[in-house]
Amino acid sequence: MTAIVVVGSVNADLVTRVPAHPAPGETVLADGMTVLPGGKGANQAVVAARLGGDVALVGAVGTDAFAAAALPGLRRAGVDLAAVATVPGPSGVALVCVDDDGENAIVVVPGANGSVDAAAVERHAELVADAAVVVVQGEIPVAGTDAAARAATGRLLLNLAPVVPVGRETLALADPLVVNAGEAWRLLTEAGRPVPEGEPFAVVAGLRDLGPRSVVMTLGGAGAVVLDGDDDGPVVVPSPTVDAVDTTGAGDAFVGALAWGLAGGEPLVDAVRTAVRVGAFSVTAHGAQPSFPTATDTLPG
Repeated sequence: MTAIVVVGSVNADLVTRVPAHPAPGETVLADGMTVLPGGKGANQAVVAARLGGDVALVGAVGTDAFAAAALPGLRRAGVDLAAVATVPGPSGVALVCVDDDGENAIVVVPGANGSVDAAAVERHAELVADAAVVVVQGEIPVAGTDAAARAATGRLLLNLAPVVPVGRETLALADPLVVNAGEAWRLLTEAGRPVPEGEPFAVVAGLRDLGPRSVVMTLGGAGAVVLDGDDDGPVVVPSPTVDAVDTTGAGDAFVGALAWGLAGGEPLVDAVRTAVRVGAFSVTAHGAQPSFPTATDTLPG
């Protein structure tokens, strides 16, 4: 039995650094370019494995040169890649631009990730069903995400990043639904519900009304707000203060650490407390996977 199965994207990240993000129509000069392994699914699998989790990934890469760049971090972390297919055509690629404040802007080209549909996931239904925690995001086809939710018998961690129109049944199985503040705004807006400005407790309550069993809304450097089905109300989990140099992958670090904590039997709020520290650790170094901690690293806070 694999403790954590991540069903999601595998990318090569093409990372550039700029003084400031370009305005529309503006050209800026970047300080070189680095090719690193990435993809939300891969990132989340890597951080859970680096923390000591037993992790398998369901996904796909292409037959181009970027496939070789996308997989080494997963292998080094010890993630089981038996369910990662190689399909004809390009691999997924993310174009990542990081400014001097450490903030990033990202454009994702799905490539082979577009092949991780319902049929691809159903081929690994037994692996998914055996997992204590199943993690899904929004960088594969919605049908693949919905198929993973149907196959899961353990806890479903649904990270709607980006926000995609998953089935109502999938949303109802989420325990937790994990989104950032921008994603929360989009979810509520698309559901035709008012979005309370500056009221995170009201926002997570509104998200809970959409059907998930529990909700976690991340707030960047401010931490996260948790609304668990077993609790009386929302709980704020603050993040330690760190000097951020690159926020790329911070959300994935949070999700992977959260999955690791839940798979280890931690209550949701306790798992979030660890996850915010892992997320804070990740922003103190450049890149996504290279910035993730191991079980022997000292976390901030």
